[in-house]
This record gives sequence, structure tokens and C-alpha cells, in this order.
Amino acid sequence: MAERWEQREARVASGLTELDRWLCDQVRQGLAVSQQAGYRHWDDIAARMVDAQAGGLAERLRALAAVPHSGPGWEGRLLEEYALLRLLTAAYREQTALPPPLRDTVRSRIGFTVRRADVLASGRPVRDHWHVLARRDLDQDRLRTRRVWLHGRKSDRYALVLSFAPVGQSLDDSLTVGSQTDAELVFYPAAMPMRALVATRHEEVRPVVPAGDTVARLLASWAKALGEDPWLDSWPAVLAATPARSPGPCLFDASGDAVPLHPGAGDCWPLFALSGGGPLTVAGEWAPRGLWPLTAWDEAGMAVPL
Repeated sequence: MAERWEQREARVASGLTELDRWLCDQVRQGLAVSQQAGYRHWDDIAARMVDAQAGGLAERLRALAAVPHSGPGWEGRLLEEYALLRLLTAAYREQTALPPPLRDTVRSRIGFTVRRADVLASGRPVRDHWHVLARRDLDQDRLRTRRVWLHGRKSDRYALVLSFAPVGQSLDDSLTVGSQTDAELVFYPAAMPMRALVATRHEEVRPVVPAGDTVARLLASWAKALGEDPWLDSWPAVLAATPARSPGPCLFDASGDAVPLHPGAGDCWPLFALSGGGPLTVAGEWAPRGLWPLTAWDEAGMAVPL
């Protein structure tokens, strides 16, 4: 077992050395070359990371293929991703000098996994009334992923529960958006613990409309989270805000501060229809390009998946 573990560490280290060279080549050649490259340009280096047993890096590299075609400012976004990958390779090499939570984060981003049984055995359960805020399903290759965001009423903690299934099979549907449950969650070790497992469920609790944050508080929490984990690509958001179309699709709060809606979320017409031009509570995922709205609460206090 120990020998296999050492072999994997050696493969990963070798793969990261190759990735480092590749990143240097991309910057040396100029970012414009990336816009002319086809998907194979990214698939080749991603495949090499799979061979090196660094699946987390492979996933991140495949996602880069869309960046050069993502509209104005793509150069800055691509360079930022390159810098984060370089930072990750450097952090892995120096992992023994890192605080344990940050080391766990680095290894997770590389592709090292922690067994469910180990998380449940070593983690400290957090019992709370967990509000199921939002759900998002993603399809990638032959695997479907469900991301469910929860918020603890007493602990004021957010949690992300993931489930996976092959394409064509059903995902876990036990956490209904808008519901609230008395449950114990155990969090995966990380610098910014977000991913969690539901260890024990007790009983359902009468749900209420969650309290919406301001834009300023959302951005402040995002900045703090990035200080703990610079590789975060999304963050839970619950805003009390009004949707608007001008000057671009956005949500603005009572103080007039606004955040853009994510371009990938489409026209968001269900959100605008539900709002009717008035304020409402919206839950979703915040990312550097904007907010991806996933749930809104109507005048009756009912959660409406978007």
C-alpha cells in the first residue's frame, strides 16, 4: 500500500513538472495562439494529467478550452487560470511546509480523493437546521454531477453536497430545494471547508425564506474565501435584490450596489417574470463572471427553482 502511494506521488510530481513546462510555453508563445488552437490542444495536456493520476488538474485544463472564445477580456481570464495552475504546482511541491488544511485543499485540487468512510470517521458532525437553498446539475463527459447548496440556521455555515451518476441514471434527489431539515453534516478537510456529507437526518423543519445578504457582504465573503482557497471557482450567494436588464442583466440591492448575472445563465426570464420589477430573495452561485441564479422565493414564500 505504501509503495503504491509513493508511486502515485512520483507520477503526480512528474506530471506537474510537465504541466509547468507547458504553462511556460503557452505564455512564451503568446495568448493569441490559444485562440487559434482547437480542443485537442487542451485535451492532450489534460490526458497527460490523467496519466499522471492528477484528475483534478485534467478537469481544470479541459475547461480552459472555452475561455479564448468567452468574449471580451478572455486574455485576462486565461492568464489568470494559467497563474492559478502554476500556483497549484508550486504549492504541491512545497506541501510539507503548508498548514494541514491548506495542504488538504491543494491535494484535493490536484485530484487526490478522501474516502467517504474516512470523512465520516474522522470529521466532527455539525448538527443544525439546514436550509436547502439551491441545486445545479452539470453534465461532463459521461458523468452527471449534482451540486446542492445548504445553509445552517444556527451555525451560519454553507455546505455543498455533491452526488454523481453516469449519464442516463438518476441523481440523488433526497434534498429538495426550499426544504429545511434537522441533520448532522460532516465536512471534508480543507482550508475553506464547504463540501460535506449528510451523516444523519432527524426530521423536517418548517422552512422559511432565507435572509438575503447585500452585494457588499457577498463580495466581502468571496474575497475572504479566496484568501483561504485561491482556487475557488464558485461561492454560495443569497441576495435580497431586484433583477434589472439595464445596463446589463444584473441584480441590485437596496443600496444600489449591483452584481452581473452570469453570461452562461442565459436570459433568466423566469427570474424576471417572478420578480415583476420588484425585489425578491435569490440564491445561486457567485463566480468571477457573475451570479448564476438558481432559486428565488415568491411573495408567498415558496422556493421556485430557476
